[in-house]
Amino acid sequence: MTDTLTIAIAQLDLHVGAIDRNLAAIRAARAEAARLGADLLVTPEMSLAGYPPEDLVLKPAFVAACDAAAHDLAADTADGGPGIIAGLPWRSNGQLHNAAFVMDGGAIIARRAKHELPNYGVFDEKRVFMPGPAPGPVPFRGFRLGVLICEDWWLPTVPETLAETGAEILISTNASPFEDGKQGQRLQLALNRVVETGLPFMFAALTGGQDEIVFDGASFALNADRSLALRMPYFEAALSLTVWRRTNAGLVCTPQAIPPDPDRLDLVYRAMVMGLADYVNKNGFPGVILGLSGGIDSALSAAVAVDALGAERVRAVMMPSRYTSGHSLEDASACAALLGIRCDTVPITAATTAFETALGPLFEGRAPDITEENIQSRARGLILMALSNKLGAMVLTTGNKSEMSVGYATLYGDMCGGYSVLKDVYKTTVFELCRWRNANRPSTARGPAGRVMPERVITKPPSAELRDNQTDQDSLPPYEALDAILAALVEGDAAIDDLVNAGYDRAMVARVWRLLDRAEYKRRQAPPGVKITARAFGRDRRYPITNGFTALVT
Repeated sequence: MTDTLTIAIAQLDLHVGAIDRNLAAIRAARAEAARLGADLLVTPEMSLAGYPPEDLVLKPAFVAACDAAAHDLAADTADGGPGIIAGLPWRSNGQLHNAAFVMDGGAIIARRAKHELPNYGVFDEKRVFMPGPAPGPVPFRGFRLGVLICEDWWLPTVPETLAETGAEILISTNASPFEDGKQGQRLQLALNRVVETGLPFMFAALTGGQDEIVFDGASFALNADRSLALRMPYFEAALSLTVWRRTNAGLVCTPQAIPPDPDRLDLVYRAMVMGLADYVNKNGFPGVILGLSGGIDSALSAAVAVDALGAERVRAVMMPSRYTSGHSLEDASACAALLGIRCDTVPITAATTAFETALGPLFEGRAPDITEENIQSRARGLILMALSNKLGAMVLTTGNKSEMSVGYATLYGDMCGGYSVLKDVYKTTVFELCRWRNANRPSTARGPAGRVMPERVITKPPSAELRDNQTDQDSLPPYEALDAILAALVEGDAAIDDLVNAGYDRAMVARVWRLLDRAEYKRRQAPPGVKITARAFGRDRRYPITNGFTALVT
């Protein structure tokens, strides 16, 4: 019996539903692991199906196809190379489980069903899966492996059961979504499990984008003494080898150099880049098209698009009206030049005049108001959608979370599009990200080094430029106050009194609350966008449109 176990972690970017593609990715990782001398390859949660598969797992044909792929993969292990831990939906005794299969010697030697099913935030696994029993360890080449599936280690029951039944190491397959600030929480929970069980721990993570969710990777290994032995890259597919030796103190992983953690804005920016890149590429779009206004939101969206796809796949359109300032046109042109993207100009004055003329008899006797402003926004949306139809590129929406929260956006206008990278990014964070990107270039970026937008885009007062001398603060509180209130209401479910006690004006808080609730119908019609915060609109926050509770706000 050997006292050394070499485990390769395959941190993969997988594709929900693309079983053959996922199978090929696992096989490629196994070939690399074999070349490096691994005994075992660990892949992410649901690695054959992709995660989250949602209602795909309710299709018997999909579950059967995953099972067939698992048997094909298991047959590969007859060559004496590395065993495999792979994830898939598994139907057993009439129940459907989120499962991990352990494969070796040409066969499936163990099946483990997820015991702790998450049913909060973006997760609703209890809707489609049944929990499995608390598992025991899996014998593998003379070692006893404690195989867990993601949520199984966020709570203590499964790790403690595995420790009590003789596991020598905890190995978790994971699909853990990115959230701003979540990285430290993950590591602390893993340390808790190590302390409680006295066992080393391995976190094998998914990376890549799936609709709104982005998985940041950053797989790691902890020794039983709580030392960090491995940390893999964020937001990159990668394969790392770990060498574990049996000692009097149990299995010990040979430590590797630990790279410094990226700063917060680096991680948020890379999440946006990966989310957009995978959404566009996995859905087969040739590229994106967006309105470039000279404002900060469209400038940041354009920079993210170029970093995600390359300048050749990003096209911008300036759509000036009679209210568009000269500096906005200059700044939009400068952004396009700095990013190296094509930028066309399609004025909207003729279109808006035609609408106003057609509607004039019906509007007679009524003063101009927000209606005419929305006509401008919808004319721009019509132009972008027409170009998308003709050219095939997806429209990239540019609104941020602050605007989406309070409804400072126009349905069928600036909300048009197929995806948004700023949907879960507050305006104050938009400013931070712009300053960060002008000073930094992510290692995986396809865009240029150096500035990607003029400094004036960041420093000038934000404006929709839908009327003369307009600024955002004509309609909204200052963004520093607005964003703090929104974060408390959206992410924290705070009451008005909580915010008043924190020093905010009651009337301002009540107004933001009303705007937030009133805009729910708009958010239901918004395109998907990258999840960044702990509570994004859509999957994370599901509020009724018809909501009488707003009547209690004074």
